[in-house]
Amino acid sequence: MRAVSLLLGSLLLIGLAQAAEPAEPPAKPATDQVAKPGSVSAAIKEVAQPIKPPSVIKEPPMSGAERALAKEAAQREEELGVRLKASLARLERANVVARQAAQRPRAAPRPKVVPVVPLEVSHASHWDYEGENGPLRWGRLNPAWSQCDSGKRQSPIDIRDGIRVDLEPIYVDYKPARFSVLDNGHTIQVNMGAGNTITVAGKLYELVQFHFHRPSEERINGRNFPMVAHLVHKDADGKLAVVAAMITEGVPSPLVQIIWNNLPLEKNEATSPTMVIDMNQMLPVRREYYTYMGSLTSPPCSEGVLWLVMKEPIQLSAQQMAIFARLYPMNARPIQVGSGRLIKESN
Repeated sequence: MRAVSLLLGSLLLIGLAQAAEPAEPPAKPATDQVAKPGSVSAAIKEVAQPIKPPSVIKEPPMSGAERALAKEAAQREEELGVRLKASLARLERANVVARQAAQRPRAAPRPKVVPVVPLEVSHASHWDYEGENGPLRWGRLNPAWSQCDSGKRQSPIDIRDGIRVDLEPIYVDYKPARFSVLDNGHTIQVNMGAGNTITVAGKLYELVQFHFHRPSEERINGRNFPMVAHLVHKDADGKLAVVAAMITEGVPSPLVQIIWNNLPLEKNEATSPTMVIDMNQMLPVRREYYTYMGSLTSPPCSEGVLWLVMKEPIQLSAQQMAIFARLYPMNARPIQVGSGRLIKESN
């Protein structure tokens, strides 16, 4: 009993002592506290707790008009994507074609053949080199051809008694060009593409066409030649300059052979080969010449034509000349009166 009393007294004293202790001071900031093992474990457990997803705010349902607009926008976006893919595909195909073209060897561009109106010969079928419609009657067959009878500066002439002077050379700028071959019923005529020029006394003339006569129409000191080629040029004002290249028998002409190979099968028809010819082959190596003022040598016999007659002939083979003779045995106008015209001869 005594022991029980002592125990109860001790418990009473301890309770009074605890009631008398002051309150704990406020907690210091976390940076000044030293974490106790128990508190760290509690913090880890708190962090490890699963994070609740944020609440989703449901949007109000769209109206019918809004759904239609959204659908239209989606369709436009889809169409734009399709067009973009198609454009990229076309661009890729174009790049492939361009790369393939760049790898292929380029062919030389073909010069353009410009159709021309023949300047030397009027092709009316009722004039000829012989018979009732021959040269002596040209001026009476058509009033527009009156100069064939009454003209004072007619061609061809016998070139003689020329004065030797220091004539300017003929500056020739001929390049390979396309052509067409015409049998006009009076001669074989070759119409030329653009780009072949000569310069005489500072004036530029462009080659329009050339054709052949048998025998030569011109004479030089009384001598004529088996054939002649007339190269007809025109300046910017429409004035003509004709280069006459006399032809003798000799080596074959590659250029003339190309012309004969492409002769049309019918008169008044033309062929247009895809090849080109170099007109430098129709001129002699030496370019000395005679010059005088004359006319066309066939109707309408227009005057005011500058003639440039080469002193040195070119050559065709006997077979090549025979081919032309079979088509046109004689298509030359007779010699006309000189009428005291001045003829110059280059030194």
